Amino acid sequence: MTALTQAGVTRIPRWVADRDRSAGEFGDHVVGELDELVAAVSKLARELEVLDSAVLLAAHAAVLRRLTGESRVSCGRAVADGVASCDLPVPDGPWSELIRAAHNAEFGDGPAAETVVDTIGAARDRLPDGTVLCVALDHNSARLRLTYRTDVADEAYAARLAGYHLAALRAMVADPDGAQEAENLLSAEELAYQERELAGPHRDLPDLRAHEAFEQRVREHPDAVAASFAGEHLTYRALNERANRIAHALLGKGLRPEDVVAVITDRNLDWLACVLGVFKAGGAYLPIEPHFPADRVAAMVGRSDCRFALIEPVHWALVTAVADAKLTVLAVDDCVDVGPTHDVGVPVAADQLAYIYFTSGSTGEPKGAMCEHAGMLNHLFAKIDDLAITAGTVVAQTAPQCFDISLWQLISALLVGGRTVVIGQDSVLDVNRFVDEVVLGEVEVLQVVPSYLDVVLARFEGQQGDLGRLRVVSTTGEALKAELVRRWFARFPWIKVVNAYGLTETSDDTNHEVLAGPPTGDRISLGPPVNNVLITIVDEWLRPVPLGAPGEIVAAGVCVGRGYINDEQRTKLAFLPDPARDGGRLYRTGDFGRWSPDGRLEYLGRRDAQVKIRGFRVEIDEVENRLLRVDGVRDAAVVVVGEGNASRLVAFYRAADVTAETVRTTLAGWLPEYMVPARFHVLDEFPLTSNGKTDKKTLVRLAGEVDDDAPSRAVPTTDTERRLAREWSTVLGIAEEQIGRHDNFFHRGGTSLAAVRLMIGLDRVVSLPDLTEHPVLADLADVIDRRIAG
Repeated sequence: MTALTQAGVTRIPRWVADRDRSAGEFGDHVVGELDELVAAVSKLARELEVLDSAVLLAAHAAVLRRLTGESRVSCGRAVADGVASCDLPVPDGPWSELIRAAHNAEFGDGPAAETVVDTIGAARDRLPDGTVLCVALDHNSARLRLTYRTDVADEAYAARLAGYHLAALRAMVADPDGAQEAENLLSAEELAYQERELAGPHRDLPDLRAHEAFEQRVREHPDAVAASFAGEHLTYRALNERANRIAHALLGKGLRPEDVVAVITDRNLDWLACVLGVFKAGGAYLPIEPHFPADRVAAMVGRSDCRFALIEPVHWALVTAVADAKLTVLAVDDCVDVGPTHDVGVPVAADQLAYIYFTSGSTGEPKGAMCEHAGMLNHLFAKIDDLAITAGTVVAQTAPQCFDISLWQLISALLVGGRTVVIGQDSVLDVNRFVDEVVLGEVEVLQVVPSYLDVVLARFEGQQGDLGRLRVVSTTGEALKAELVRRWFARFPWIKVVNAYGLTETSDDTNHEVLAGPPTGDRISLGPPVNNVLITIVDEWLRPVPLGAPGEIVAAGVCVGRGYINDEQRTKLAFLPDPARDGGRLYRTGDFGRWSPDGRLEYLGRRDAQVKIRGFRVEIDEVENRLLRVDGVRDAAVVVVGEGNASRLVAFYRAADVTAETVRTTLAGWLPEYMVPARFHVLDEFPLTSNGKTDKKTLVRLAGEVDDDAPSRAVPTTDTERRLAREWSTVLGIAEEQIGRHDNFFHRGGTSLAAVRLMIGLDRVVSLPDLTEHPVLADLADVIDRRIAG
């Protein structure tokens, strides 16, 4: 975790409850009566033929490794005329080897060390400039003394730091040949604190499934409007009857508990009825978007052992993609129009499979994350509680079906008597229509990715108007920037912002940071865990790390799903038995984070090759593996360039006589659109690192320097073309001089969201259909010129 290492200086985590401490103040923490330990340290030093100071230095290095996650640390040693710095490896292995390495460490004039080991008994009332912690073991008084800067550590943190050093010293004198990496330096009190105080609040959940809670609301107010879409409205009674007909139809075809049911519909009210109907019948919901490539649909259906499919007739051709599967296919129109309308009353257990969402997989095959009804219900009530969803609350459904957030958007309001408003994709892609639907639909709760929130905010720049009854907007899928939140509250100070974090494997979100005003710092945290969820930050051996230290985020509790369907190998890598809870599971998120003193989770990055593009999880390895399946491609690598809404995939490959357009078209037949790289570059040879691996840092640099075999960069020639180039540069994150008049907007990384931003930047002189029909810059400029002239 190099975030804690700057310019060769190892930085320890900051942990201060009172953030207003002055940098010029110092504190002391002293632990006395260590006679036996001090004697044992001296004895060990004699046996290893090293100085006593080497033992303390080794203990300090081991503590720094736990605090930073780094296997090489830097620190200082007090000398007569100041502080000498050293760089020390902390490899796995016996304590004795670490002690010898500390003994042989070379000290010199390096960058000022943040932490210093004092082995000469120098009396310090203050610390040298740049130093925040000094650790001294006084053999004469048998005391351990920590001097610390109070803006870096408070007394409780200093006590924990002392405890880590003492635990390391005791471990090494007890067993010098023991593996230092195997030793847990945290006290029982700190471990208990992390599990007790950093867990989400306990919440008693009703002994119901989500669809049963909906049925209760049906009985309470059958004639209230439950859901709306494109001018169509369904009451609770009508929606329930439609869902019951679907459930009866599935059961009539032989559906058994946990049979997987693919739902292939557009986002509309029939989709909602299908989801509820699958739950009522005891099946497991598998969302499939109608525009997905046929090969991917076949892979999802095959991997999940899907036995049933509910499909709208307009998408019937997609069934041919899975014609070899033993599927029972039901037309949605036939199901909703006829059949029994009473509740089916099928018992559904809390631990029964509720749904499967497929995410990107590193092997080249998507992986289907399985979640149970209990986890789903817990997440729904987390949203209900933290977003204050009650009877009458209107929640917008905006996310695509394959995005797991679509589920809570769809049904959370229905559990408490609220209303769901489905906003279609055409409206999402036209921010004016989107805002109109939010206002006219009286939407109170909305969730979007941060980049779209920026688009909505841009819609109101320099204009009057508001967002109607909207009172809270939740963001997810991308990093939420503090600057965006400040701009949001400057324009809409009465609308709260929630930064939501979670993964498909944990039944969606595990953390909510609810903001009622602009942030004071530069980062937006992920917030505390939601109800009934435990988040732990662990090291590479899955042990809790010290408070404030970086590590992998691991989730536990009712939220954790079963694993990946029919994929034992990948399940074992990510899902582990929970040693603290019988039958419980842990999920390794692959994300790195750390705790802040106020009990909030901070996000630090990924440990693997997984990234997010427009809010969707993408495994780089899956895209690379697919690239290698293209005829003629011999080697391939994919990198991410840009940040935030400008982030995009760029592919490099080696091949003879295989054009970028051929590769792009082939991948588009296999992968969802968001997984197809925006750019393709052909290389004769791949750059390599010193150990022979593909040098992806060099490829990232090359991505900004070379072109694929697209048309040459002909310079824009008219005022309109130059204006378009400037706007493309803004929304695509590409230098203006790298945009040519023959470039294709979508081939240069343009997405539907970037297109919306472009429409706003061009003052809506063109529409999304205009750009779709004329994606080449010169052609679009001609459309604009003719429109203005006409």
